[in-house]
Amino acid sequence: MKKPPLYQAISIDFDLRQLEIFKEVVEHESFSKAAQKVCLAQASVSERIANLESAVGTKLLDRLGRQVVPTKAGKLLYKHANLLLDMKRAACLELQDFIGLKRGEIRMGGSTIPGEYILPKALRGFRERYPLITVTLTVGSTGDIEELVLDGNLELGVVGSMRKHRNLEYRELWEDELLLAVPAQHPWAEREEVTLEELSTEPFITREPGSGTLKFIEEYLRSVGLSSMEDLNVVAALGTSTAVKEGVKSGLGVSILSSRALETDLAVGILKGLRVKGLLMTRSFYLLMDKRREPSPLCRAMVEYLLGKS
Repeated sequence: MKKPPLYQAISIDFDLRQLEIFKEVVEHESFSKAAQKVCLAQASVSERIANLESAVGTKLLDRLGRQVVPTKAGKLLYKHANLLLDMKRAACLELQDFIGLKRGEIRMGGSTIPGEYILPKALRGFRERYPLITVTLTVGSTGDIEELVLDGNLELGVVGSMRKHRNLEYRELWEDELLLAVPAQHPWAEREEVTLEELSTEPFITREPGSGTLKFIEEYLRSVGLSSMEDLNVVAALGTSTAVKEGVKSGLGVSILSSRALETDLAVGILKGLRVKGLLMTRSFYLLMDKRREPSPLCRAMVEYLLGKS
């Protein structure tokens, strides 16, 4: 009679999709948040994690109330999951380069001014060059776009200011000037500039906190002696440049806005653009990427196009 072996080798197997879901659960410490990230129902995520634990033969996650944390085995698998998924991404990118793939989607973001006034025009030329590529553009505050790039939800962004972060890379694209916008019927409409003293008494509309435009306005005003925006006669704080423009047109107050945002209104004479005496307010817009991530061929095509337009 044949004797059974003293031990039997354990067979462990899993697929990359299971690892992607497992990675999101570990990083978000939540099944529900991971489900949103991978576009699955929470029950489906729980089932796939249970199948992965069954395939591995040990518990990978501990449920501590609402928080989910990896076990020791889970931490080991998480380390290798990152390596394997990075290898998968690198292989896909190399294959796309080899095949010359020019079909797909680019997910990018823009802060308010480039997102609403510059990129829609610039993307027309990109579309003519690459007709099979779809561009999904998210518009938000500079801070929102930076966070979405860091989280990997966007491949690149275009923003109006820079912040110091070890994982973010900025490349200058376009210059912009900030102008004082007044309605065509305003007493200042025929003037080229006003003094800071005059501006400080006029009803003023500002942008909301977190706006790149507001950040620059505050820096410039501090440079000429104003301690904060409170030194102006602020009557409203609005969420977008479009809303601020409409407020100026309605006579609610005057405001300092990007010349890019004012371009059409200045051309048709609805608004007038003035300078504050002794204060030339300029800034740049920047291409933003995460240094940790290898850009896709489609993303590189967009980067090359935008840099060529700068």
